[in-house]
Amino acid sequence: VTCDAAVSSHLWQEMLSRAANRSFNQITVDGDTSTNDSLIALANGQSRTPAITEKGPEADKLEAMLTEVCVHLAKAIARDGEGATCLVEVQVSGAPDEISASKIAKTIVGSSLVKAAIFGRDPNWGRIAAAAGRAGVPFEQENLRIQLGDFLMMENGQPLAFDKSAASNYLKAAAEGEYLKEDTVLIQVSVGNGAGFAKAWGCDLSYDYVKINAEYTT
Repeated sequence: VTCDAAVSSHLWQEMLSRAANRSFNQITVDGDTSTNDSLIALANGQSRTPAITEKGPEADKLEAMLTEVCVHLAKAIARDGEGATCLVEVQVSGAPDEISASKIAKTIVGSSLVKAAIFGRDPNWGRIAAAAGRAGVPFEQENLRIQLGDFLMMENGQPLAFDKSAASNYLKAAAEGEYLKEDTVLIQVSVGNGAGFAKAWGCDLSYDYVKINAEYTT
């Protein structure tokens, strides 16, 4: 990631760390990482604008733009997972803090059962709930709310009646949707009344994932 901003190195590093935690560190294809995974951000200071050396409105603007770029790139990595047919975005709210919300979101999006259900066009709230429950963040069952696209599947910890056929078609439409525009499955989960909110991104788990990785050696 490169830009021409004039910004102090320590402030830039702080911005990058937060941006990475809200983007690249919140994606998963299969739960594995590479030994050469890395993120490098350069700011060459050639913008001829006053240097940003401390926190404030200008620093906030720069960090927001840096985070936006990182999120865009991170989503591209998740979207291009081996054999993937769609991007999956999980939004978690109501957690005690952002770190807790991040853990829940990434656990859900990384669940093999959730990913397989999405590929199978199965609007399976049980797998989502199970993944949220094993994320290591305590919450009360009666506070759990799960929504898939426009379909509210669970409220106050209880499953709701919803149009399963239409929800399945929603998953199918994402798999067949236009790349970068209509290829995203949105899962929204609330676990309480806390201020913690976070997103995580991944992809579905298709037959081709096994085929590609079974035939490919490093």
